[in-house]
Amino acid sequence: MSTTRRSLLAAPALLPALALSREASAQAAPVRGGTLIYLEQQTYTNLYPPAGGFYPNSGVLNQITDKLTYQNPRTLDIEPWIAESWTVNATATEYVFKLRPGVTFSDGTPVDAAAVAKNYDVFGLGDRTLRHPVSEVITNYERSEVVDPLTVRFLFKAPSPGFLQGTSVIGGGLVSLRTLALPFDQLGDATKIIGSGPFTVARQVLGRELVLNARPDYAWGPKNHPHQGRALLDSIRIIVTGEDSVRIGGLLAGQAHVIRQIQAYDEERVKSRGFQIFAPSTRGVNNSIAFRPDNPLVADIRVRRALLHATNAAEVVSTLFSANYPQATSVIASTAQGYVNLSGMLAFDPALSARLLDEAGWTLGASGVRAKDGQELVLTAYESPPQPRNKDTLQLVSQQWARVGVKLNVLAGDLGSRTVDSLDPAKTPVAPAMVGRADPDVIRSNYYPTTRNVLLQKGGVSQRVQNFRDDDLNALLEAIASETDPAKRLSLTGDVQRYILDKAYVIPLFEEPQVFAAAPRVRGFGFEAVGRPSFYGTWLAAR
Repeated sequence: MSTTRRSLLAAPALLPALALSREASAQAAPVRGGTLIYLEQQTYTNLYPPAGGFYPNSGVLNQITDKLTYQNPRTLDIEPWIAESWTVNATATEYVFKLRPGVTFSDGTPVDAAAVAKNYDVFGLGDRTLRHPVSEVITNYERSEVVDPLTVRFLFKAPSPGFLQGTSVIGGGLVSLRTLALPFDQLGDATKIIGSGPFTVARQVLGRELVLNARPDYAWGPKNHPHQGRALLDSIRIIVTGEDSVRIGGLLAGQAHVIRQIQAYDEERVKSRGFQIFAPSTRGVNNSIAFRPDNPLVADIRVRRALLHATNAAEVVSTLFSANYPQATSVIASTAQGYVNLSGMLAFDPALSARLLDEAGWTLGASGVRAKDGQELVLTAYESPPQPRNKDTLQLVSQQWARVGVKLNVLAGDLGSRTVDSLDPAKTPVAPAMVGRADPDVIRSNYYPTTRNVLLQKGGVSQRVQNFRDDDLNALLEAIASETDPAKRLSLTGDVQRYILDKAYVIPLFEEPQVFAAAPRVRGFGFEAVGRPSFYGTWLAAR
């Protein structure tokens, strides 16, 4: 693949003088100053914090917003940040947070109990008038109470044991009252996002470039973070660069310091040139193919089980990926909380697959495609551009399914058709899916009807679904969201993994990391608990 040095998507004024030394500096002390050039594969869409799960969104939000708490990416412990301390009652229905004094949003307004309460009232309840959706990480929210200027209490209608961890995630980024007063469809404009984070938005060219400047008076980073005080960098320049070869070429040519979404086939080339590779785990639901059982072609559990056993995940990983993408052994990653190794339920067994399809009445025709009652077993899926090599992955799975007589059409589609059709089980009986979060509730977020609802159950995001609903699964998911005993909560997470695979609702493929490459002189490059970049403590060693 070419390492072209042509302009990065015609980004304005990409200075040739930014050619970087490829020799690592021996300097140990952090250096303050400089502009870091960061090449992002896709542009951010909406920066309302609960919409921050999309990695290009979170790559911005993680620099400009703070959270009540900090999840240590090594230990996964919840540590103080904007909240100095907290208490939780025995039933996890009441949380009280004591806030750090002196914290302000970049518009000068205080990050006090009233501001924090308003943030979580919007995140926990939504705002129909402004079209702000409810955060998927907050369950059973009732209301907030301002106890005093630096103390806020949150009350829940039922136990909400995942709430504390939820205050540490990207969806809990605190924003000013001015930002919260804007309608959802205006929050794709980064200049309207006023946070209290170490960087502020300086300027943007929508869809192409965003410049962040260090906030000079920032003095409230996470309590146990190795860096304290103002960010070391002066600024960050985020340039949207969709072509893989252009991002790699820009890095190797010295036009960029950090790039996201390194394809597995480029990793060795980057490392052989002395550049750094980072592959933090997303610690959540694995990269998978999900079925929509409301579609009659996959409503029969025998068909879903047949396709599960017709899928050779080992071949997918060895053909398309690197050691940074472990083969899935369950619904969630081996680094996720509550993981259970269920590899025995995921065996590649084409003979069993063929037998199940025969039993379900799908017979192999002269065309090589199985048919039943005059209808061929032809399925459709849209590729998911945010997921690594997703088109290649689906096409390889299509080849595997063809060997047992099932045709899978893989469509690209424009953004509009892909979004609409992916919510219609009649048009897309299968779909790629994954989500990162370092809490057992991640599995509820992915499968519950009123959150991501990747199975498209009745009562969720797709109003076209009229029939399919699995109340047994939903009861297990609700139990995870409300169980206050940590050991029982992890046990329930294991039960859900077994249930989902027993029903063959999904085909887990691999554990998805976020893969970044960085120039040798980039130091202190950090990540939050599920692989989103943090440039707070990052610095550039001398050339």
